[in-house]
Amino acid sequence: MIIEAANVSDAAEILALQKLAYFGEAEIYNEFGIPPMTQTFAEILADFDRCVFLKTSVDGKIIGSVRAYAQFGTCFIGRLIVRPDYQNRGIGTRLMHDIEQRFDGVERYELFTGHLSERNLHLYDMLGYRPFRTERVTDSLSLIYLEKFNPASSLQYKTDLSICHSE
Repeated sequence: MIIEAANVSDAAEILALQKLAYFGEAEIYNEFGIPPMTQTFAEILADFDRCVFLKTSVDGKIIGSVRAYAQFGTCFIGRLIVRPDYQNRGIGTRLMHDIEQRFDGVERYELFTGHLSERNLHLYDMLGYRPFRTERVTDSLSLIYLEKFNPASSLQYKTDLSICHSE
């Protein structure tokens, strides 16, 4: 499995995969208006201007992706997606390791997921992420924010590299 940087020409395929991958999450909460489900093509193009996107493909089709940006010493990781029929094969774990390596100079990593997303919470726990805040979004959805400190970082990363949408 090769993980590589995605580019703007991958935007439509990543957006379609994102909606497919997040459909199950939307079902859990009965919330189909969550941002990953409603993101437009123009919005994902704007994210490409601000974020590092990674992808992994099989037979020329993108089956997984993740995006991130760094700001004030923190790498904000969002929208880790794996095609449903490829889940539970370590692809998400590999994408997470690779995106962390791309931002190895930060002090910490941060992401969020839904409070009922047990598989996501389990994965992030196995990767060393710990909850630090919960935000209620609707009656049926709360977001759990998780962080992981980078033991390899010895530098105060203070450059704003940009902002993009998370989760």
